[in-house]
Amino acid sequence: MGAHDDIRIGGITPFTTVDWPGHLAAVAWLAGCPWRCPYCHNHGLWTEAAAQYDLADLLAFLQGRRGLLDGVVFSGGEPLAQPGLPHAIAQVRALGFEVALHTAGAYPERLAQILPDLSWVGFDVKAPWERYDAITRVPQSADPARASLRQILDAGLPMEARTTWHPSLLAPEDLTAIAQQLAELGVPAWRVQAYRPDGTTGLLPKETVYPSDVPEAAQSAIADYAFRRA
Repeated sequence: MGAHDDIRIGGITPFTTVDWPGHLAAVAWLAGCPWRCPYCHNHGLWTEAAAQYDLADLLAFLQGRRGLLDGVVFSGGEPLAQPGLPHAIAQVRALGFEVALHTAGAYPERLAQILPDLSWVGFDVKAPWERYDAITRVPQSADPARASLRQILDAGLPMEARTTWHPSLLAPEDLTAIAQQLAELGVPAWRVQAYRPDGTTGLLPKETVYPSDVPEAAQSAIADYAFRRA
């Protein structure tokens, strides 16, 4: 196995019913992310130093789960940050598993390589496009994110967009702007997720939001909308 065929995994969740709606799945949490969102509940995976496992470990684990799981979710971190992801997906599919992806779309060129092999995408939308940098802490980060989202939609791939909401980072009107921008692109499903402090850097105030805090204009912009508690 070459250097670009391997992946660095920070952890493996053996069974989940929530990370891929409607599916029984395992999750491989890939290490490394180019963005630094302050609400991130996996900030321990920001660097590749968090890696504990590799592709061989994942495949060995999955051998014993054949017939028990529907598929595997590659999450992170940002899984597209790793050039070995296409090879890993091919190996997982060869074992008979479907594959889903959690991504914020930081690498649209890499996403294009794997779209035909994906069954579902959970796409993180950080903010209205014009406010992306304030969340990611990376200049012009909206550009690759928007390009990636368009690729997913153009491919007709089952997906949902989701936005984590901390009130000190996004105002209610920002949620309305996000919803309107997603509706214009044709996003079929959107989830607003309440911030939870577990696993974060702990720098944000421990505030929370409630379903009634989401403006009606945001809730009604996309037909398949839901609010998720922490």
